[in-house]
Amino acid sequence: MTHSGRETVKCPACSNEMTQALVKDIALDVCEDGCGGIWFDWFELNRVDEPHEGLGADLLHVPIDESLKVDHDAKRNCPRCDSMPLMKHFASVKREFQVDECPRCAGFFLDYGELNRIRDQYDTEEERSEAAQAMFSDMFDEGLDDMASESEEKLEKAKRLAHMFRFLLPSYYIPGKQKWGAF
Repeated sequence: MTHSGRETVKCPACSNEMTQALVKDIALDVCEDGCGGIWFDWFELNRVDEPHEGLGADLLHVPIDESLKVDHDAKRNCPRCDSMPLMKHFASVKREFQVDECPRCAGFFLDYGELNRIRDQYDTEEERSEAAQAMFSDMFDEGLDDMASESEEKLEKAKRLAHMFRFLLPSYYIPGKQKWGAF
């Protein structure tokens, strides 16, 4: 990792001062010698979330303090947005683990090892999109189509439901090509 000159931030998981690092051309905040978490600003995670996207071993094996215990259920605040609570949601439609996302700046905080787990889930963005498309279609296409065709009030309910699921999962996991994706 090459260190940059950006302002440092506190780790949302353990309050350790995060190290500023430049990996390829992405400036990241890494909790080195703390909990090992990584902060990704808006859309940075998309650039390293697939196995073929090289980033070297630096981010996959951040040095951690083995004696540090992190409460993964504790409320966390965004290190960029003053007092903004991070939202927990599943990292993908596989629902294997949760990540933290800021609803204001769309940054992500990944606990130690979560980047590896994300990279292991799908080989490409196309695979991720196909899995999301299949799950959302199975769950909602017919019901939302029915609601949309019944009345304006039901159409508004369908829109709110579609927006709720966009809010619960990272936007890049939802392809938006469903019949209800245009809401």
